[in-house]
Amino acid sequence: MKIALKFLSFCLLMVFFTASAFAQEPENIQITESSEPFDEDLPLDDIVEKRMVNERRVLQYEPIREADIFWEKRIFRVIDVREKMNLPFAYPERPFFTILMDAAINGEITAYSAEGQGKFTYTLEPDEVASMGASIDTVITFDPETYEEQIQVVRNDLNPEDVKRFRMKEVWFFDEESSRLQCRILGIAPLINKYDDNGNFQYEKVLFWVYYPDIRELLARERVFNVENDASLNTWEDLLEQRYFASYIIKESNVYDRRIQDYLTGVDRLLEADKIKNEIFNFEHDLWSY
Repeated sequence: MKIALKFLSFCLLMVFFTASAFAQEPENIQITESSEPFDEDLPLDDIVEKRMVNERRVLQYEPIREADIFWEKRIFRVIDVREKMNLPFAYPERPFFTILMDAAINGEITAYSAEGQGKFTYTLEPDEVASMGASIDTVITFDPETYEEQIQVVRNDLNPEDVKRFRMKEVWFFDEESSRLQCRILGIAPLINKYDDNGNFQYEKVLFWVYYPDIRELLARERVFNVENDASLNTWEDLLEQRYFASYIIKESNVYDRRIQDYLTGVDRLLEADKIKNEIFNFEHDLWSY
């Protein structure tokens, strides 16, 4: 009888400790209840606190065997944020360039120099990225009490509105294992226009390159503005993977390693870009017979 009572007491004790362990909430678990704001002292500028995007995870690319790739083409294209379809790239509250710039300055992502021509060869330090596009001016001011001239050095940081275009490097390839023509984005680079002292356009400069596969986690946590629905959970990773943007081709891999603008001008450049796009589409289409 005593043994049975001791065994029963032991079982009740184990049940109590087990229930206590499950009742305690681990510190590393994120609370998904969206009705509780992050800061109770500040008013919530929404209906609920939206956190679902922050908890999303990015699916890894499916592995590709080298032996399964029998056709491949490298393409460089440009995304102009002034086009209607690309207006989310210039959304004033959180421009796409600001996302890349802040992440590179904070060390969340690695920025690569434009000297490698998009080959991700030379890395940039965060302070180097922060100084890009910034200008130093000297301004003469007057002391309000003594009326003496004072020279002040003013630093003008790069305005995100000055970034009108982005250059994208991607690879189109046909995978024999899945029998599909696929596209993988390799890199993205913001572009700015350079002008002389008289305000005349000189050339377009690449600020830096970012390696897209490494920034997918970052872009998956950044919401993109949806014209049709403010409650949409679309992120920048969704937009780029779904290719929901307008662009035009400026270069394909060729034996001369030259861009379209190096051998064509005017409307012929757009026609050549459209021709390259159709060749890629027709390549997959011609593989099948009906």
